[in-house]
Amino acid sequence: MIDNSIDTIVAIATAHGNSGINVIRISGADSKNIADSIFVNKNRKKIEYKNRYMHYGFIVRDDIIIDEVLLCYMKGPNTYTAEDVVEIDCHGGALSAKKILEICLENGARLAEAGEFTKRAFLNGRIDLTQAEAVIDIINANSEKSRGISVGQLGGRLSNKVNELIELLTDVLSNITVNIDYPEYDEDNITIEKIKKNGNIINDELEKLIRTGNTGKIFKEGINTLIIGKPNVGKSSLMNFLLNENRAIVTEIPGTTRDTIEEKLNLNGIILNIIDTAGIRKTDDVVEKIGVDKAIEKIEFADLIIFVLDGSKKLETEDLEIIKYIDDKKVIYIKNKTDLEDNLSEDLINYKEIIDNCINISVAKNKGLDEIISKIEDMFLAGEVDVSSDLIINNERQLDLLKKSKNSITEVLSAIDNDLSIDFLEIDLKDSLEYLGQIVGRSVADDLTDKLFKNFCIGK
Repeated sequence: MIDNSIDTIVAIATAHGNSGINVIRISGADSKNIADSIFVNKNRKKIEYKNRYMHYGFIVRDDIIIDEVLLCYMKGPNTYTAEDVVEIDCHGGALSAKKILEICLENGARLAEAGEFTKRAFLNGRIDLTQAEAVIDIINANSEKSRGISVGQLGGRLSNKVNELIELLTDVLSNITVNIDYPEYDEDNITIEKIKKNGNIINDELEKLIRTGNTGKIFKEGINTLIIGKPNVGKSSLMNFLLNENRAIVTEIPGTTRDTIEEKLNLNGIILNIIDTAGIRKTDDVVEKIGVDKAIEKIEFADLIIFVLDGSKKLETEDLEIIKYIDDKKVIYIKNKTDLEDNLSEDLINYKEIIDNCINISVAKNKGLDEIISKIEDMFLAGEVDVSSDLIINNERQLDLLKKSKNSITEVLSAIDNDLSIDFLEIDLKDSLEYLGQIVGRSVADDLTDKLFKNFCIGK
């Protein structure tokens, strides 16, 4: 197997397209040598490179100027990759950057793979795996809260907590080793008590972290919000109001919406993935039936249902069918068209949950719509989560490993209650330690590492 980590790599670190500048990043032992081969100062002379000093000059090939640039040499290990790094700022536009990239490749660099700069930062010990994952999460963040969580992870918030738990587990395992190998120096009951004490501490801390998973998922991915109801109750009009644009077609004709319409809305730092659906009813129209079936399918995966009722009409079969579909979901009930005669309230007497949680609105009169936003905030933002200081898990891989680690600790505590020997406890404790180690990257397979970093863009 070829070790590519010893290569000096290069990539364009800025996005493609016209811009003020482009940045070409070089990392590896030959970074300075490559720069020396292609860069001259304003007097067309070679230079002595100062660490972290911006040099003005030109990139040249065969004494022909390719571009006017600024070049900075940064000596490792105090760099992003913990290797020698050179960054070249050239004029914006794809041609200039591409030309300089070609010249770097001609002079001994290799084109970086996706995420290889961050991968080297991880492999060289400058960051751990949670921090590496935070980098891509910051890049992909689509809300301020999501970005704030990832910034905290990049600063080591999760790493510090996981490493604390690893130390507790390591301490317990060292006691077990002494007990097994040198029983004359330890006593079973003392070791068991220590395992139980530390096990309960670890179990409680893991439980706290796991409980933040739903909040983290919402901040990162958004709330999958499904607007449903029978035809012509005002679903599309409601969606247009929430988005503040005419995204969905609105007509008096029932069945106008035949497919799902999906848009994103930033609501005070939380993303709503809003889906407007076809009106749910029995129909012989083949195309409309496909839309109705899609609407019903999406109910299962929705985090929030906005169920729109027509306040001007009595409760109908279609309404009753929808109530059955959403029985176990988080629901905001909307009674629309309250500017017209109320023919619905009497029929809702037997539906206490709807009466207690119903918001009366009139999309046509722009009435009561702000209450919907307030209701969503109450349902999902209660407790005032502070992303600048609270430790929140927003990564599926990390959450899965935390759950596995907790399951192993639970097995340990159960074994203690059942008076099993220390040998049995050791197996589960080591499993728990292994899962925690995988979170920060102390023990992680090469293929998993490659997979994680391939989610990055080239140049990062």
